[in-house]
Amino acid sequence: MSKNLVLYFSVYGTAKNIAEEIGRQVNADVVEIEPVVAYDGNRDHYNALARLAKKEHDENQRPAIKNKISIADYDNIFIGYPMWWYTFPMIIYTLFDEYDFGGKTIIPFNTHMGSSDGGTYKTIKELEPNANVLPGLPIEMNDAETGASAGKNAVKKWLKKLGF
Repeated sequence: MSKNLVLYFSVYGTAKNIAEEIGRQVNADVVEIEPVVAYDGNRDHYNALARLAKKEHDENQRPAIKNKISIADYDNIFIGYPMWWYTFPMIIYTLFDEYDFGGKTIIPFNTHMGSSDGGTYKTIKELEPNANVLPGLPIEMNDAETGASAGKNAVKKWLKKLGF
């Protein structure tokens, strides 16, 4: 039987909500990707977060990951994130720089405010050529909010389509 892991990065909690729903539906371990320097999760400070995300992107930064993540025992690894500047947050690049997903099945998912996956699923295939990357799930941020049935239903339909 395949062992499943859900890795996620989330500042406002929407990717976390979807990660936890996936974990519940496929009986997976769920682990947050924690940055060494925490991001401000107060939505009233959105513009400051957006400026910081753009700076990290423009400077091709690799924010450090605080927690060590063990992926060795897992066959299927769901990786989730919010969209920042039409791509994934730079800490996700750190993840792919530091961990070898060769021989694993990666199943991406993301939350967004209109940009779908922004081409990030293709980028994952390029960054991890020795992994099997399954079709991902982009979820509108509003549908990923706590208690939103649309997000739960989208996860259920997507997982069924993937054979989980």
